[in-house]
Amino acid sequence: MDNIKLTQTKKFLKGQLLLKQGEVSTVGFKVNKGCLKSYVLDQSGKEHILQFAPENWLVADLDSLTNKVPSLIFIEAIEDTDVSIATFSDYEDIYALEKDFIAEMAIKFRNNLIASNKRIIGLLSSTAEQRYIAFTETYPTLVQRLPLKLIAAYIGITPEYLSEIRRKIAQR
Repeated sequence: MDNIKLTQTKKFLKGQLLLKQGEVSTVGFKVNKGCLKSYVLDQSGKEHILQFAPENWLVADLDSLTNKVPSLIFIEAIEDTDVSIATFSDYEDIYALEKDFIAEMAIKFRNNLIASNKRIIGLLSSTAEQRYIAFTETYPTLVQRLPLKLIAAYIGITPEYLSEIRRKIAQR
């Protein structure tokens, strides 16, 4: 498994950037402990969260990594986080990789794609309450770990409105 390695581990402190917009990405991250987020900033500086990556999730800018183009996203630690770093040197030779490794990565990327597609569909066609419920189903371990402002940013509402939704759900 010379082409993709997950043997290097690294610790990142809360608030530390692992990837900045405009950099060309050369690695991906598998979270062992902690949580990362990927996000973009709009022209007014407002943060739009694309993904959370808690334990055992992968996060990377695949476009930047694959096509060697500047990244459109930021990746940041939202808790003190331990990651395994996947370095991709000449990874196009997929036949040189171990079968078990390919299978594990395929499952993780498939699950990531499914979660991303559900998120897009939710943003286009669901109510804020439905998006919050979908968040709790996708990220059950993060509901109590993340500040309301991050969850609200992820589902596209204000923290105040999220509090109202949570109150409504708790009353049922």
